[in-house]
Amino acid sequence: MTTPVDELAVEVLELPAEDRAKILELLISSFEPKSKAQQSWTSLALHRRDEVRDGKVAMQSGPEALQRVRARIA
Repeated sequence: MTTPVDELAVEVLELPAEDRAKILELLISSFEPKSKAQQSWTSLALHRRDEVRDGKVAMQSGPEALQRVRARIA
C-alpha cells in the first residue's frame, strides 16, 4: 500500500521540469530559508536555468552526464 507521500512523489515526478524545479526550490528553502548557502545555491540554480532558457547551454540526460564524468576521471 502506498502512502500519501509516495503518491505525491509520483505526481510530482510526472510534472514538467520547470514545475519540478519550482517545487524543489520551495522544499530546499523550507529547510534553510535565510542561510547564505541556500541563497548561493538558489542563485546558481536560477543562473543555470536562465542559461538553458536563453540557449547558452544545452541540457544533457543523466546517463550521458555520468558517462562524461566517468570518462574524465578514468
